[in-house]
Amino acid sequence: MAESFGREFTIVEATSDSGSTEIWLAFAKPSQAVTLVLAAVPEGWTAHILPAVLSEKQQKMFEEVELKPGEVYRLSSE
Repeated sequence: MAESFGREFTIVEATSDSGSTEIWLAFAKPSQAVTLVLAAVPEGWTAHILPAVLSEKQQKMFEEVELKPGEVYRLSSE
């Protein structure tokens, strides 16, 4: 049986070896979000959860991305 990813968004910051950063949205529990993002970025990157409380407007905006549980989406890169 597949593990449940939950029904929440988690924001993760990923950092490359050179120090550039990307912000990712994971439709997963915080305990799973970092692993999902690390699977999406190049080897050697690090990632950590950005503590954030999403406003209702942000929640609706993220829902428009139409992620399925366990999927990630890059929001920005520097």
